[in-house]
Amino acid sequence: MHLEAITWQRMAERLAGHLDDHRPDPADRAWQRVGIDGAPAADTGGLAGQLAEALRLNGRTALVVATEGFLRPASLRYEFGRQDVESYLGGWYDTAALWREVFGPTDPGGTGRVLPDLWDPVTDRATRSPYTELPPGGVVIVHGPLLLGRWFPFDLSVHIRLSPGALRRRTAESDRWTLPAFARYEAETDPAALADTVVRADDPRHPAWTGLGG
Repeated sequence: MHLEAITWQRMAERLAGHLDDHRPDPADRAWQRVGIDGAPAADTGGLAGQLAEALRLNGRTALVVATEGFLRPASLRYEFGRQDVESYLGGWYDTAALWREVFGPTDPGGTGRVLPDLWDPVTDRATRSPYTELPPGGVVIVHGPLLLGRWFPFDLSVHIRLSPGALRRRTAESDRWTLPAFARYEAETDPAALADTVVRADDPRHPAWTGLGG
C-alpha cells in the first residue's frame, strides 16, 4: 500500500473536491453520502468536521452524523454483559435506524429530511433532536466505528487505520476490551480493501493516505 504524507486540512479539501467532481445527476439523486470509518481512538469526527467545513467553503451544505448518536439502548447493548465483544460488533449500533433516518431520506426520490441523532449514550434516552432538511446538493457525512461491510450506500468511504500498537496506546484503559472486536473487524471485514481511501494515523500529527483514484 503506497502512502502519501498529507495534512488533515489538505485531505479534507481533496475529499471535498472529489465529491464536487463526482456529483450524481440531479435527476437520479440529489444528495451524496460519505462514510468515515475508524475506531474511536482514530478521531473520525475530526476529519468529518474538517470535510464539512471544506464543503461549506465550496458552497455546499454538509451534515455530520456520528454513529454514537445511533447507539441502541443500554438494555440491548449490555444484554450479554458490558464487555461482550460479539455484542459490540453486531448489536451496539442501530443500523436499522441509520438506514431509516439517514440513508433512506437521501436515496433517489427521498425527502432529504435527515435525523442527525436518535439516542443519547450518556442519559440513555432518546435525544428528540429535530430533523434537518438537507437541500439538493447537500452531503451527509457519517462517521464512527465498524461502518464498512454493512452495505451502506456511500458515494465516498474513508478508513482511518491505526496499527494494533497505536490503537492500544490511544484507547482508554476502560475501553480496551473492544480491541479484540477491532482485530476481528480488520481480519473478517478488511475495511482497508473496501474503502475508497485509507488513512494511516498512528501519529495524528502526521497522517498519510493512499489518495483518491479517478
